[in-house]
Amino acid sequence: MNPDWAEKDFYEILGVDKTAPAEEIKRAYRKLAQKLHPDANPDDPSAEDRFKDVSEAYSILSDAEKRKDYDEFRRVVASGGYPGGGFGAAGGPFGGQNIRVEDLSDLLGGFGDLFSGGGGRSRGTGPRRGTDLQAELHLSFDDAVHGVTTTVAVRGEAACARCHGSGAEPGTSVSTCPTCSGTGQVAQNQGLFSFASPCPECRGSGRRIEQPCSNCRGRGTEVRSRNIKVKIPAGVKDGGTIRLRGNGSPGTNGGTSGDLLVKVHVAGHGVFSRKGNDLLVTVPVTFAEASLGTKLEVPTMNGSVKLKIPAGTPSGKTFRVRGKGVTPNRGKAGDLLAKVEVVIPKRMSKDEKRLVEQLATYDDDSIRSHLEV
Repeated sequence: MNPDWAEKDFYEILGVDKTAPAEEIKRAYRKLAQKLHPDANPDDPSAEDRFKDVSEAYSILSDAEKRKDYDEFRRVVASGGYPGGGFGAAGGPFGGQNIRVEDLSDLLGGFGDLFSGGGGRSRGTGPRRGTDLQAELHLSFDDAVHGVTTTVAVRGEAACARCHGSGAEPGTSVSTCPTCSGTGQVAQNQGLFSFASPCPECRGSGRRIEQPCSNCRGRGTEVRSRNIKVKIPAGVKDGGTIRLRGNGSPGTNGGTSGDLLVKVHVAGHGVFSRKGNDLLVTVPVTFAEASLGTKLEVPTMNGSVKLKIPAGTPSGKTFRVRGKGVTPNRGKAGDLLAKVEVVIPKRMSKDEKRLVEQLATYDDDSIRSHLEV
């Protein structure tokens, strides 16, 4: 736990309500980060400080566990459970006794880690995982069915192209911070409690950069566009999301990179539609073919198959061809569902009309016999 938690209202910093859902917090962060990024405000030092506050707020509120701890800590502070108002204060729960926060862990169910810094390393200065990035990819129907390897354009935080994430100007070295010995934090005694706070020398990184990178100013990251190769598995569905591990924003203080979440949009097809892993196709037949029966060549996504239409097949009947649908990388292949549609000609020749009229003279009563009451 960072002692600044007692003073900083992360919800106010991001401009969101305390009950704001994760998506609203993410939108607020992105908007503020873009506005306050140092690259966009090279002549405004205050923007960089606000950018750090916004980043710190998001790192806590975007993590469900950290947000829960932060909310609980603020609640305890508001109720007086803080130095001078409850824990160890006269009349407080511990009656002014000299209590070590580490001894509270069992009593508080591990909440003592908030005050002690987790027994030696503050959450705010330890390895922090990078944020996830999002991208959208539009695919043809065929590529979604068969799978494809393509690229997707992503813009966001990435390792600096000049220093490759070290934060140091190429040709110079990075050494261990002498103030914190590389831990990224220093101990501060505040009356009854001992807090671990970010090292003022290295700002919690645990490193000392003699000559910061001229491109990223020592941050090790920059906002830029990247083209990332992505392998789309066969059978991906419209609206599906593919997670590319480690292709998101870089982590800090040795933390792992976030992931890239690629949302897939699949275009329609002129012949087929899709229901799960089943392919649907409409097969037009003439009245004579439906009445007398026939054999047809029906297309699939991989060649064609022969389909037998029995005599007397009504319009709208669906035939199932097993295993001729979508074959995903994992799971069972779908089927081809062929729906028969009897096509009635809009125009007929005189001979065709005469034959139909002749057919109409045959026992029509038998066709409508089920209507008799």
